Amino acid sequence: MNRKAVISEVFAFLKAKGITASESEFSEHWLGCCEGYVRKLRSARTEPSLGTIAICASRLQNAAEQLQPLPRYHQLAAQLAAMSGKCRALVDADSVEFELTA
Repeated sequence: MNRKAVISEVFAFLKAKGITASESEFSEHWLGCCEGYVRKLRSARTEPSLGTIAICASRLQNAAEQLQPLPRYHQLAAQLAAMSGKCRALVDADSVEFELTA
């Protein structure tokens, strides 16, 4: 799955759950970008930066950890953690491996 698809999936999920109301809010609060970031990606037909994906992963994981202790939100916490995992997988896939010598 590409970066843009994952970001779109996260946005659609958060919007469906009423956690975010708009692309502008999502761009600012979940991606750590300016309010027009998602709109800019769409119009320029470009992929989100790896840094943006990493920020999203971190914020999703943070939200999952905050909700996990509340029994009523266990399922939502698990879904947020799973989405964070998708974002982290994209970051990991693009990571550079260094050869360590002793």
